[in-house]
Amino acid sequence: MSSFSGKLALITGGAGGIGVAMARLWLDRGGAALLVDVSEERLAEAVRSLDHPRVHTYTSALESAAACTEVIAHAPAPIHSLIHLAGIFEADDDMGPDDARAVYDRVMQANLTSGIEMANAWEPHADRRDGPARAVFVSSLAFNRGAVRHVAYSAAKGGLVGMTRALARRFAPGALVNAVAPGIILTSMPAPVIAARREALLDEIPLARFGEPSEVASVIAFLCGPDSSYVTGQLINIDGGTVMGG
Repeated sequence: MSSFSGKLALITGGAGGIGVAMARLWLDRGGAALLVDVSEERLAEAVRSLDHPRVHTYTSALESAAACTEVIAHAPAPIHSLIHLAGIFEADDDMGPDDARAVYDRVMQANLTSGIEMANAWEPHADRRDGPARAVFVSSLAFNRGAVRHVAYSAAKGGLVGMTRALARRFAPGALVNAVAPGIILTSMPAPVIAARREALLDEIPLARFGEPSEVASVIAFLCGPDSSYVTGQLINIDGGTVMGG
């Protein structure tokens, strides 16, 4: 099990289910965590849940390059690992072209543009004291299979994978950049979909269950730790076998 002693992780979307699970794992292994989220109230709830002195928070919608630079400026130490979980899940079907375009713009900014702007703000200041820094971007099953009611979201999550591969080349050898693609994980985001289609969704998962946030966090931890020292530009699916192969 890798140790993150003395290392700071910046976790965007840090007040969400996977973000809190990631922070808890990081803290348990000796590191410190900076949770960034749009909701000050949810960040406060995350801090109460984690109940740990090495938790830091910053409220931001990551709405611009300047906002991302502000996040880096408020970090209590150089950031070893950028873990980009931030995003929104918004349907874009059954609407007029103007409304669909508005959804597209919001989804692209929240899921994809914020990712590249965070990466560009972080990389020049990344903590490389023990070797390459790490960045992990969170794609989705929606990219791998396509979500019929969420075309913009599917496109944004696919864009993150292309961005991961490009940044893995750009930032090498000073940083390793990878992505994960969770399937249906038991957090608040997919809860309405699970409620409406539970049995049909389970029928598509070879492991016959939904994933836990901790099961995503453990894979991200691997990508941020020393055991992944020769892994960069990769996408790892965490979906119970729903999608198999590259």
